[in-house]
Amino acid sequence: MSTRLQRSEVPVEKTWNLTDLFPSHEAWEEELTALQSDVSTVTPYKGKLVNNATTLLHGLTAYENFQKRLIHVSTYANLRASSDGSDPANQRDAAKFASVLANIGAQLSFFQSELLTLSEEKVKQFLQDEEGLVTYKKLLKDTLEQKPYTLAPEIEETLAALGEVHDAPFMIYERSKSSDMTFDSIKDEHGKELPMSAALYEDRYELEANTRIRRDAYQSFTKTLYQYKHTYAATYATEVTKQVTLARLRNYDSVTDMLLTPQQVTKEMYQNQLDVSQKELAPHMRRYAKLLKDKLGLDELRYADLKAPLDPEYNPTTTYKEAKAIILEALQVMGPEYSEIIQKGLSERWIDLADNIGKQTGAFCSSPYGVHPYILITWTDTMRGAFVLAHELGHAGHFYLAGKHQSLVNTDPSTYFVEAPSTLNELLLANHLLSKTDNKRMKRWVITQLIGTYYHNFVTHLLEGEYQRRVYDLAEAGTPLTADVLTQQKLEALENFWGDTVSFDDGAGLTWMRQPHYYMGLYPYTYSAGLTVATTVAQRIKTDGKTAAENWLEVLKAGGSLKPLDLIQKAGVDMSKPDAIKEAIAYIGSLVDELEKSYQ
Repeated sequence: MSTRLQRSEVPVEKTWNLTDLFPSHEAWEEELTALQSDVSTVTPYKGKLVNNATTLLHGLTAYENFQKRLIHVSTYANLRASSDGSDPANQRDAAKFASVLANIGAQLSFFQSELLTLSEEKVKQFLQDEEGLVTYKKLLKDTLEQKPYTLAPEIEETLAALGEVHDAPFMIYERSKSSDMTFDSIKDEHGKELPMSAALYEDRYELEANTRIRRDAYQSFTKTLYQYKHTYAATYATEVTKQVTLARLRNYDSVTDMLLTPQQVTKEMYQNQLDVSQKELAPHMRRYAKLLKDKLGLDELRYADLKAPLDPEYNPTTTYKEAKAIILEALQVMGPEYSEIIQKGLSERWIDLADNIGKQTGAFCSSPYGVHPYILITWTDTMRGAFVLAHELGHAGHFYLAGKHQSLVNTDPSTYFVEAPSTLNELLLANHLLSKTDNKRMKRWVITQLIGTYYHNFVTHLLEGEYQRRVYDLAEAGTPLTADVLTQQKLEALENFWGDTVSFDDGAGLTWMRQPHYYMGLYPYTYSAGLTVATTVAQRIKTDGKTAAENWLEVLKAGGSLKPLDLIQKAGVDMSKPDAIKEAIAYIGSLVDELEKSYQ
């Protein structure tokens, strides 16, 4: 196929079923309108929310119920925009919702402000007076921790009213990436034209065995990035300026302190993940890079080659149907309750598989409370895709269980933990595949997939975290964040990690433009934190089986009812020290050892 499909041309079975959210687009529009008037179920508590324990309970309950409806409306608009951001109707609805959300946010900004007038003593007294408030205990205590950084109520209301403006950099980035970016097509060895898109590059061509096709796709990809670098630099610089300004307004010591606050993570834990990982992982990954260069017979290993298959002649493909069966088998170790959730996700159209014009790149899982999760992925019939799917199903299983066992306010855990359930599924899939084969090349291939998982989380996303750290330091020092500055910082972060084992061109520095994560606070580094936890838990499930799996399910069901350190401690892992990070990196080193031995 030389052209990509329009969304309207995609077979329905490859799309997610949004009627589980709203039976029709008209029903969504009606609810959007209703929310604007039904905000009156919450606004009467303004000025009296914390008068007494009973009023506080009723106000919190009304607020939570309203938020559930708001989440459904938001999710519907976001999923439609993600599946086709080029559709003017989806763009219109996303803008319409953003406007409504900003208005509602301004009307409800009193809620946080009034909660912040509570003292620790008053919260303690209210919890004694009204037992129904126990559901909101963590919310109330978390709110108190933000008290020193909260501005006057009228300022908070003004900032809330500007919510649409604050969200604009990310919206502009996503809109441009999905709707404006076009890429030169490439050709196969027979001269046949191959379609090219950001999604196809990230999901297929970057992993391509044919060196010429892989490098041509990279050139096409970076050529388009170059054309947008000044626009995206201005967009990202605006996002960073917003964050730095808010941090100063709220009297945080730094923008990093502000962004770590909602994660409930210490700066030491953040620095450990970045520093220990880069220092101790780089030697292992450089060994892998040298092995890759040798086995691919390359004169030089370029940045475009780092995700090439180590054994190009052995690249098992899989259909979506086959991948579903393999994943279900691999996750049986988690028990029937978890397996049933995964089965539902795979068979009841929770997943959008298509590659169509306007679709967002990458993969994600969105979990609207009270419905079911939705997964976006671009399926390309590669076995690697099975690992990506298992990853997103890990998020789905997690939030399905958390939503079932926790109230809305206690569902979402810290982003510091959130990648653990997803990456654990990838490790379980790899362990299952290794246990099912004696084929030396298949074992080697599975190990390379594990390396791929660690590369994604401990290299790609961790170096994004390092890049963010550099950018925030420059911004706080007053350095203008031009395209050249941003590109140079990205290139330096890559060169420092890979050393002289990899050859870098100017295009490598432009890859800061690939990821939406930079608009999500300090999210990238948390991938490696989650995988650190998952590595330990996977080893326990491998040795202890049912007991360890059941313990992990209890952790998933806890949702966001605990702070991340306590939640992870419940899983038997201590992240306050660097030991677990070192152990995970040692495991990565053992994988590289196995690959080297497989060629002896």
